[in-house]
Amino acid sequence: MSDLGEIHHFLGVNVQRNPHGLFLSQQQYALEILDRAGMVNCHPISTPIDISSKLSAQSGKPFADPSLYRSLAGALRYLTLTRPDLQYAVQQVCLFMHAPTDTHFQLIKRILRYVQGTSHFGLQLFRQSGCDLVAYSDADWAGCPDTRKSTSGFGIFLGSNLVSWSSKRQHIVSRSSAEAEYRSVANTVAESCWLRQLLLELHQPPSKATVVYCDNISVVYLSSNPVQHQRTKHVEIDLHFVRDRVQLGEARVLHVPTSSQYADIFTKGLPSAVFQEFRSSLNVLPSTVQTAGEC
Repeated sequence: MSDLGEIHHFLGVNVQRNPHGLFLSQQQYALEILDRAGMVNCHPISTPIDISSKLSAQSGKPFADPSLYRSLAGALRYLTLTRPDLQYAVQQVCLFMHAPTDTHFQLIKRILRYVQGTSHFGLQLFRQSGCDLVAYSDADWAGCPDTRKSTSGFGIFLGSNLVSWSSKRQHIVSRSSAEAEYRSVANTVAESCWLRQLLLELHQPPSKATVVYCDNISVVYLSSNPVQHQRTKHVEIDLHFVRDRVQLGEARVLHVPTSSQYADIFTKGLPSAVFQEFRSSLNVLPSTVQTAGEC
């Protein structure tokens, strides 16, 4: 192995050192995407997706240049490496890469307008941070207008640093909001278990159980209640998996009010003020602003 000195640039990610730690950004890459789409001088917008935007596979006419759509959608996916605030919107456009329509391309253009105004944003990693994991899990029940499948989302913090995030459509139609939320919690606990194992191998094991915050009280009860109810048998595997981790002391599922549910940003469109507040809570900040680093 060769020591190449302090890292400054790696696979399109720019790394800047500041008094608090590292600032990761892809500003140049974002500008290249805008140039490819011919939107360098477009008017910026405050959020990447509308509050009521629920895309359907049948909405609009077939897009004239599917290759351009797929190219831009793929490029935006790579941009989410340092921009978790884009995760949900990009996940939505990627669902229709096989047969994009004009309506779907309008969402890509909206995302690019948002990127144009926030190209200097990036992910702040703080030097002084703990080794305990805290996760936020959420689900948008039956959000897909075509299949009525739900969207799961989570964000996992290592101390004050956001280290893992996801926005993904569930494979199975959930029959209740509690079921959708529980499946999302199960995915979050699975990811946290992987992170705990990684930290153990790095000789920095968490000293406490992973705290998983969920805004559904039923899920909190089900995660610790050993009684198997008739109405929950269809989520039996997820129930047992989460309960086992709770009993082993590796995870705790707690309730959090919706106003502090940061994972909402991964499952639905939000009003501008709420979106910007949650974006800041995820440590997605402009390059010129430094904070104390509290999530």
